[in-house]
Amino acid sequence: MKKILLKTENLSKSFSSGGNLQHVLKNIDLELYQGDFTVIMGASGAGKSTLLYALSGMDTPSLGTITFGERRISSLNQDELAVFRREHCGFVFQQIYLIDGMSVMDNVLSAGLLTDKDKKAIILRAKELFANVGISEETQNKFPAQISGGEAQRAGMVRALINSPEILFADEPTGALNSKTGLDVLDTLTRFNEEGQSIVMVTHDMRSARRGSRILYLKDGVIMGECDLGKYARQDDAARQEKLASFLAEMGW
Repeated sequence: MKKILLKTENLSKSFSSGGNLQHVLKNIDLELYQGDFTVIMGASGAGKSTLLYALSGMDTPSLGTITFGERRISSLNQDELAVFRREHCGFVFQQIYLIDGMSVMDNVLSAGLLTDKDKKAIILRAKELFANVGISEETQNKFPAQISGGEAQRAGMVRALINSPEILFADEPTGALNSKTGLDVLDTLTRFNEEGQSIVMVTHDMRSARRGSRILYLKDGVIMGECDLGKYARQDDAARQEKLASFLAEMGW
């Protein structure tokens, strides 16, 4: 039986806009499981990124609860949430947000050194992760402006994973990349998931979504349905595409 990693009950999020209350998330009950590659899909404005940010503690819900393990993170204050994110979550965004004035390696170490772990251990893990994603030592010593978009995104994944997070959150990680570079990033995410990394990813892209084991479809702030694709296998890609396309058509995609 799968272990529940994160759970929401009646999760809701509202914003005030022009004097009107906009209900972006509506009473979402959701369980995320250890080892899954969960993909959140839906039309623009459906609330996908809002849900991702709420699940990761980057945003606080208006109503409802979010529980991580035995800990109710929806009741934490901002300082406690910052510690929670640092210790338990990794983040990969469409925009990489590497610091221009620091080398690629220093960008990663700056995240790792926020914890109480031994510096030598952090450097060793960084080197192992860089090797895993195919970034050479020469590239590690370059500045972000000197590397390609694909290298920057893979460096961003190393930074996200440096503290061994229980969940890696990814928001449109291939959205700003060309087709080949995006495929390299998807291969990297898939490999990490195969090694046991739990991933939650928002995407509009069918090719990216097919890498997920579980697809959630969000519409007007409500999860309308889900599709179980199982673990990714390249030889099954055509069948996965057909199953996903059928599911999305049913959802009104």
